[in-house]
Amino acid sequence: MSDTRTESNKATSCCGPSCCGGNDSPATDDVTAVVREQYAKTAMSGLSSEDAGVRAVAEAFGYSAGELTSIPAEANMGLSCGNPTATANLRAGEVVVDLGSGGGLDVFLAANKVGPTGRAIGIDMTPEMISLAKKNAAAGGLTNVEFHLARIDRMPLANASVDVVISNCVINLAPDKPAVFREIARVLKPGGRLAISDIALKAPLPPEIASDVMAFVGCIAGALMIDDYRRQLRDAGFADAMVVDANADLNAYANVSGQSGCCSPAMSPSTSTLASSTTAGRSLSIAACCGTTATAAPSAVHTGLASLLERYDVNHYAASVKIFAIKPAPLAGA
Repeated sequence: MSDTRTESNKATSCCGPSCCGGNDSPATDDVTAVVREQYAKTAMSGLSSEDAGVRAVAEAFGYSAGELTSIPAEANMGLSCGNPTATANLRAGEVVVDLGSGGGLDVFLAANKVGPTGRAIGIDMTPEMISLAKKNAAAGGLTNVEFHLARIDRMPLANASVDVVISNCVINLAPDKPAVFREIARVLKPGGRLAISDIALKAPLPPEIASDVMAFVGCIAGALMIDDYRRQLRDAGFADAMVVDANADLNAYANVSGQSGCCSPAMSPSTSTLASSTTAGRSLSIAACCGTTATAAPSAVHTGLASLLERYDVNHYAASVKIFAIKPAPLAGA
């Protein structure tokens, strides 16, 4: 697709699995560098739907066994918090964009729904995830998909070129969420819609969670309060945005097996400070690895979440939410 932006505005580096953008302060760079590192490791970990725990996470958040077997197993790494393709009402011939597309899970499911006359586009800022997604697309023989290495607040897409925007557990990782919402509004056609699965907060986080960088990497510490999510979408032009609690159990993430490189859920990680790192004015710390070894490559995203779930009732503070909104169409004669 053509790009209405200048080359200088296109991103060439990565900050997250899929996400980030906006504030480029040194503190934000420190935090997002950790996010990128951990999701790059996840992309290379070998986790897939062939792992029972990974499959259980996807099924807990709304994917059917049939959906998971219809796409390459390596597209699912147990990183979802919902199934936006099930709620987006995708139709044949539509152009759909997935923000933070990871290994291609939702892009491939969307591609099957929009068919050969449609297009499914993945945007991700982690090179390793883009490489994995392209490899998966080739293995699955999918031809109506494309993947771009870019920030989700600076997409290489033309104005009003997209019918549907989806995203799965990614926007919570973006440092500048209002910029992401404005970018969604820019690329959507009038009357276009968004269907997002994400983590949002029901109650303020305790300082020890809010300052834990692995809670940020694990999609908790960077999440918006539910009311703030609605407000920021309204500010971006989505007047009728809905944010609905999916009532899913976030403890599902503890199902993922085969992690290595960091502490297992049963171990007590030591904590060290991530030097000079803050987000929203908070100092961040990171759990130090214990040097354990398992069958898969390191996936500290999952081990960090498992440790968090052991120590706190995360469901009290956070929720998997479904977000729906439509970009208003111009009034007739306007």
